[in-house]
Amino acid sequence: FGGAQSYPSRTKDKDDVDFSTGSVGLGVAMTLFASLVQDYVQLHKLKDAPTGRMVAVLGDAELDEGNIFEALLEGWKHDVRNLWWVVDYNRQSLDSVVSDHLFQKIKDFFQAVGWKVIILKYGKRLEAAFARPGGEALRRWIDDCPNDLYAALTYKGGAAWREHLKADLGNTRFLRTLLEEHDDQALHALMTNLAGHDMESVVEAFDAVDSDLPHCFIAYTVKGFGLPFAGHKDNHAGLMNLEQLGRLKEQMGIAEGAEWDRFAGLALPVEAIERFLASVPFRRRSKERTEAPAVAVPADFPVPAAARLSTQEAFGRVLNELGKGKSELASRIVTTSPDVTVSTNLGGWVNQRAIFNRSDRADIFKEEKVISAQRWAMHREGQHIELGIAENNLFLMLAALGLAGAHFGARLIPVGTVYDPFIARGLDALNYACYQDARFMIVATPSGISLAPEGGAHQSVVQPLIGIGQPGLSSFEPAYADELATIMAWSFRYMQEPRGGSVYLRLSTRPIDQPKRVLDATLKDAIVAGAYWQVPPAAGAELAIVYSGAVAPEAIAAHAALLDDVPGAGLLAVTSADRLHEEWRASQREGRPGHVDRLLGKLGRGAGLVTVTDGHPAALSWLGAVGPHRVQALGVEAFGQSGDIDDLYRTYGIDSEAILDAAARHFFDLGGKSQAR
Repeated sequence: FGGAQSYPSRTKDKDDVDFSTGSVGLGVAMTLFASLVQDYVQLHKLKDAPTGRMVAVLGDAELDEGNIFEALLEGWKHDVRNLWWVVDYNRQSLDSVVSDHLFQKIKDFFQAVGWKVIILKYGKRLEAAFARPGGEALRRWIDDCPNDLYAALTYKGGAAWREHLKADLGNTRFLRTLLEEHDDQALHALMTNLAGHDMESVVEAFDAVDSDLPHCFIAYTVKGFGLPFAGHKDNHAGLMNLEQLGRLKEQMGIAEGAEWDRFAGLALPVEAIERFLASVPFRRRSKERTEAPAVAVPADFPVPAAARLSTQEAFGRVLNELGKGKSELASRIVTTSPDVTVSTNLGGWVNQRAIFNRSDRADIFKEEKVISAQRWAMHREGQHIELGIAENNLFLMLAALGLAGAHFGARLIPVGTVYDPFIARGLDALNYACYQDARFMIVATPSGISLAPEGGAHQSVVQPLIGIGQPGLSSFEPAYADELATIMAWSFRYMQEPRGGSVYLRLSTRPIDQPKRVLDATLKDAIVAGAYWQVPPAAGAELAIVYSGAVAPEAIAAHAALLDDVPGAGLLAVTSADRLHEEWRASQREGRPGHVDRLLGKLGRGAGLVTVTDGHPAALSWLGAVGPHRVQALGVEAFGQSGDIDDLYRTYGIDSEAILDAAARHFFDLGGKSQAR
């Protein structure tokens, strides 16, 4: 607790950690995208620093994780360099022994995408044995030995090796001499002398690399090497008993009570070890590393001018205007998208800033005079990184870009776009990115059943709950362009603050009428805090309608229809259920009224709240816990279907009539007051 973590963590370990890791492939793939980001930083001349190499160690069974292969293909597309992956080829997964000759498939995978593959199989002692007359027979025997038999003999030890070698290789002079020279303990050490445990073999292989091509080292090892359950198929959860621990300490030369001494069991003088440790690059680097300086962000962004607009289009216009300028902020923004650049309104930005590529590639359609709204030029100065349809890659790319300051000393402002339902596809990598405290903006659009004609596969339901629940990520769902511009300006500052985080914008393709207003500082603060009264309630009002996002027109229409029967009813706009909830929870812990307490405090005791959102109703239903208010929560709880907005809103119960019916239910539940509709 408060010290070294079970899995290395950038944010929780006290010592320096580059990448948070665990055996799920994400940390491995992350190194690939970090290498691409290093290229970006250097080719854009953002930092004058020597080229480093990204290195990951992974288990052979970890190659079952699909995100690794998605990353490999993306790395091939982008000509990734300066990347080493060392496969700990122990031939055991958590539950079993892996298939024989898996190394060949691994080799084929990596060679197919342009990697150089180096197989480290035998240590120096075994290689010396093979070099003796008759030694090739021993090499063939080990090469042909099935993985599960090799693992079983490793567990059983020298006597078992001796028995099988005699049975299979016969009574040759080589074998007799070999067995006579080795007692059971020495024979076991020889037969398990694999290159992954032989540092001389490993260092030779590393030192032989003479190019920046990506390298895969398949290093043969024994799982649990040196422990009493080495090789056993159940050893993943194996624990040593006290007697076994005692023997291990004795073998390692560790005295009783010295288990936690820094240099216990080492033969070198302590002074020599200390001198060495003081000189290693890791020790020096951890003192030198500092976060890159913040990039200046204007106080406000221009609000796109239009009488009717969707938040998705407004986002594209804001970014396009930034792209036209020469500000430091514009130069540090990097956009990326999994093959949905145009359909998420990034096209204008890309036309301004081009696509990043290690080498220049002309826009052939333009050269051939084929008319297109998109200018798809690629060169080293481009500021958009185009990805294939793999959301795990998107979030790992955003994570790597968001850590460019920590890794390479150059701050970048990453902005990624994705279809909102496909947040779930990349959720594991999104969580991983947030866990590392990478800073980025993810713009998810289109959202909800408001997409209408495209149907259920492209309509999102639970994403607002992901926005509320995901640590390290502040989510917003604005309805209007002026709200969005305010949130984006705040977000680019928040992403750079020491106690800041990443930002998720849930946007819509639905155009709605824009309010004619100029936002003052108080209203901007309320928008960022998560909610404001679009129509303030009368003191002690009995009802308020609460909405979020694209359903604003339905909420406004229902509110107008209610006013005759429920005078003074309020209309509350929620721009961020996430930030509103987070601040409310903090205020409870600190014993003070929060922003939402002050907002709802204007209503009468026992007043009703009708909440409505194009997403799961639980995203807003928690508002009933703030004060003594009764909630009728409307939202979408089933997969959508194709249709127009009117039909879908009616069917799923988020149209104006549904809001009015919910208001009537509130009064009916109170005993059928005269105001009931």
